[in-house]
This record gives sequence, structure tokens and C-alpha cells, in this order.
Amino acid sequence: MLARIAAGTLSRTRGAAPLRLLGRQLATEADSHDDFKPKITAPAAPTSVEEQIKRSIASDKVHVFMKGTPDSPQCGFSRMTCVVLQAYGVKFGSTNVLADAGVREGIKKFTSWPTIPQVFVDGEFVGGCDILMGMHDSGELEKLLDPVKKAQA
Repeated sequence: MLARIAAGTLSRTRGAAPLRLLGRQLATEADSHDDFKPKITAPAAPTSVEEQIKRSIASDKVHVFMKGTPDSPQCGFSRMTCVVLQAYGVKFGSTNVLADAGVREGIKKFTSWPTIPQVFVDGEFVGGCDILMGMHDSGELEKLLDPVKKAQA
């Protein structure tokens, strides 16, 4: 019955604002108490692959773009890279390129290096597994990673 009365009132006064006729006002953001305001913000706009790569590199002193994860590498070269870095006792971050084809292709373009894994130290591209092993054999890798290891201690 209330609905019929309200509908009749609204239909007789089409020119007037319906909410004013019902005696109601909508609360605005300024009228609302902080406890009742939404606490969830919209997710950030998706970033480009290049920005994602730069952010990953900047987040760690040593970062490896690899196939799989350090606990479960999915290729022998990625496994060897992790073993070498762990042998030097440095903590490193990683990005699993198998989880995102855009990152897998993006990192190759970013470095102009065709293979995975790719190792970054202090934001600088070092190379892949073969380069890392060559640096280990020549003693260069110890010189490169020693300051990082000391900073992490």
C-alpha cells in the first residue's frame, strides 16, 4: 500500500524532484563519518612490463629472472645460477618468467640478451648462467658479490 501511495505522489508531481517529495537526501562524501567511508581503494592501474621489470630489479641487491623459483627451478641453467649465488651466501630475489609470458619476452628486450636466467647485481645486468660461471672461475664474481654479502650481513 505504501508503494502505491508513493507511486501516486510521484506520478502527480513529475516536475518536482522525487527525493525531495519523500523528504530524503542523499549523503555526500563530506556528510559521511570516516568510519562509514569505503576503506578499499581501486587497484592501481596495470603497469607496463618494463616498469614491472625495473621495479623487480630495484627491489633486491641481487635479482634473478629465471625459469621456476629458487626452491623449484624449472631448468638446469636456472638451477645452476641459484646454486652459485647460494654458495656465495648472498640473498637474492627472483622472478619466475614462466608465470608471465610478457615478462619472459620483456626481460629479453630490456637487456638485449636472448636467454634465461638473467642476473642483476645492484641494478646492473651481469649476464646469464654462462657469464656467472665464467666470473666464478676467474674470481670476478667473488669481487662483485662480496660488498653485497657484507651489506646483507
